[in-house]
Amino acid sequence: MATNSHKPSVDTARSTNNNTDGVPLDKSQSGWFGRFLNGVEFLGNLLPHPVTLFALLSLFIIVLSGILGMFDIAVADPRPEGAKGREADGVIEVISLMSAEGLQKIVTGLVTNFTGFAPLGTVLVALLGVSVAEHSGLLSTILRSLVLNAPRKMVTFIVVFAGIISNTASELGYVVLIPLAAMIFHSLGRHPLAGLAAAFAGVSAGYSANLLLGTIDPLLAGITTPAAQMIDPTYQVGPEANYYFMFASTFVVAGLGYLVTEYIVEPRLGKYNPSDAPEPLDTPVLEAPNKQERKAMKMAGLSFVVLGGIIALTIVPEWGILRDPETGFVTGSPFLKGIVAFIFITFAIPGFVYGKYAGTMTNDRDVINAMAKSMSTMGLYITLVFFAAQFVAFFKWTNLGTVLAVKGAAAIQAAGLDGPEIFILFILMCGLVNLSLGSASAQWAVTAPIFVPMLMLVGFAPEVIQAAYRIGDSVTNVIAPMMSYFGLILAMAVKYKKDTGMGTMIAMMLPYSMVFMVGWIILFYVWVFGLGLPVGFNSPTYYVP
Repeated sequence: MATNSHKPSVDTARSTNNNTDGVPLDKSQSGWFGRFLNGVEFLGNLLPHPVTLFALLSLFIIVLSGILGMFDIAVADPRPEGAKGREADGVIEVISLMSAEGLQKIVTGLVTNFTGFAPLGTVLVALLGVSVAEHSGLLSTILRSLVLNAPRKMVTFIVVFAGIISNTASELGYVVLIPLAAMIFHSLGRHPLAGLAAAFAGVSAGYSANLLLGTIDPLLAGITTPAAQMIDPTYQVGPEANYYFMFASTFVVAGLGYLVTEYIVEPRLGKYNPSDAPEPLDTPVLEAPNKQERKAMKMAGLSFVVLGGIIALTIVPEWGILRDPETGFVTGSPFLKGIVAFIFITFAIPGFVYGKYAGTMTNDRDVINAMAKSMSTMGLYITLVFFAAQFVAFFKWTNLGTVLAVKGAAAIQAAGLDGPEIFILFILMCGLVNLSLGSASAQWAVTAPIFVPMLMLVGFAPEVIQAAYRIGDSVTNVIAPMMSYFGLILAMAVKYKKDTGMGTMIAMMLPYSMVFMVGWIILFYVWVFGLGLPVGFNSPTYYVP
């Protein structure tokens, strides 16, 4: 079981070997775009494993701090007066870790850096609840019911929409929805690759959008918070920081996916020729949820409503016990600070209720086994977190993040790019980096300590910066040669069209990436700067020290 991610085990890593036995890799593309894609694949293959990458970056930070420390590199302290540290003269210097004191700090902080890394605990706790809903069969049944019961004219939209919301259950979208969508299109007399592409676009290119908070939300917030605290030590970014924008994005991205499939991808594919398949295909017989599964799903839904009502009583009334005890507001309340606990119970309880009525779970042992199975797949993620936590800690200890932020912010202002237009460049950069370094947690752990404080100094709030990052991180997934599921998707495609190669697949998915990029950026600008709406619960647009 992996977490909410387009990469296995909460973005743990993307495989450096994208080929799948029997799947041809199309190298025949010509022209500048073909050379570009081949170049991205080549450069991506040169990158080390994300775990190795973080280990090397940690060593690099140690060496760089030693070199810069020798030259007494320093910048003016940008933090508010009440938050300034021991630098009495208002100057922040690069602190070298290549010293006796630095070595002592490293060896004594190695364990606490790891155990105190915020995304680790939040992701694991949220995953425990999601695992119950997945292993009981609830999430799979919801997806099948949603897609198979859709009106014929709405099938494409529902497939993309289901792909987006399937991210709550991580790879469920890849292993269940994508092949299911291809079968549905085939059974309707449509091109199966169009169904596969629509589902793949929803699952992967629409990765960050969702109707519910998932494990990715606390994961990213846990990385954004320490990055923001380089400028403002009291700043906190909660998992709900982008909820409004991502909720709205779900429908916009689903609509864009519908238009691309109906008017670009499927017409380009043309009428499906069964002889293109390597082996004769039978007309698929799709099974909708049976009577027992439908009853179990209704009971799970009822438990969710009851649970939601109970939670609402703790936060909606003015006397709600989970409001802020000092101010009485929702802002800064135990409810928002403990949102991961509610992610856990709102998946675990309905998941067990479904399992009880469906016969897939009978007692506490089944629940424990489901949780244990999900944890057993998290070894690579935990290994990644250990080294990522060291990198983040070293970056903070040396003051390199603050120094780079101040100098970078000055360069941005000197270039006249300190307005909203800076986000176009930022989103494009994130999308480009995502082609080779696909792990969302790995990419954000590297970029957040630099760009969050930098853009804060320009005047933008961390919540808005994080929302922009999520756009860039999502839209290029479907054309990223390094994406670990790319080989699996190719294998699915070859089942219907034997000569499908990497170039063919990327060419088919490129319109989604381009349209999602443009459409999502437009939505971002209209939402944030046009309408002035917050991206999440009490999320400011601008940072005011």
